[in-house]
Amino acid sequence: LVDAGDGFDAVGRVRDAVGDDLDAVILTHTHPDHVGNADALRDALGVETWGFDPANPNVDREIADGDAVRLGTGEFTALHTPGHKDDHLCFLSDDGAVVFAGDLVFADGGFGRTDLPEGNRERLIRSLERVVDATGDGLEELHTGHGRSVVDDPFGHVELAAQAARVDY
Repeated sequence: LVDAGDGFDAVGRVRDAVGDDLDAVILTHTHPDHVGNADALRDALGVETWGFDPANPNVDREIADGDAVRLGTGEFTALHTPGHKDDHLCFLSDDGAVVFAGDLVFADGGFGRTDLPEGNRERLIRSLERVVDATGDGLEELHTGHGRSVVDDPFGHVELAAQAARVDY
C-alpha cells in the first residue's frame, strides 16, 4: 500500500482489496493526510510503515534514496524528492513505466504546495527535474497523492508541472 491516507476506514478498504495480506505501508511523505491511518493499519494488520525519515514516529523502517522497494509484484526505486516536504519520496518502476509521485506532481501540470513547513520551491523544482530526467516517453502511469492517476501522456503532465513550478519563481 502506498500511503495510509486519513479520515476514512483504510483497514476496511485494504481488507476488501487484499484481505490481511499486506506486507507494508510505503509512505511518500509524512504529512497528516498521508499518515493519519498508519496506526490503525499497523495495529489491525501487523504491518510496518516504511519512509524516508526513521526519526519520524510514523516511520518504522527507513527507505533511502536509491533503495529498491517491492510494490505489489513490481520492483521500484525510491527517489528522494524534497520540496513539498523534506522526507518526500517518489517510487519509479524499474522499467520506467510507472511512478508513484505522492504530492510532488499531479495531473494537468499541478505540483505540491511549498508554502507549508519544510516546503521549498527551489528544491521542488529540482525534484521535478529529477523525475523528468528519470522517466521519459516510456512513462505509462503516473499515480498521484491527490486526484486522478494519469495514463494518457503521463510524461507530458510531469514536464508541464516542472515548467509550471518555474513560473514566477
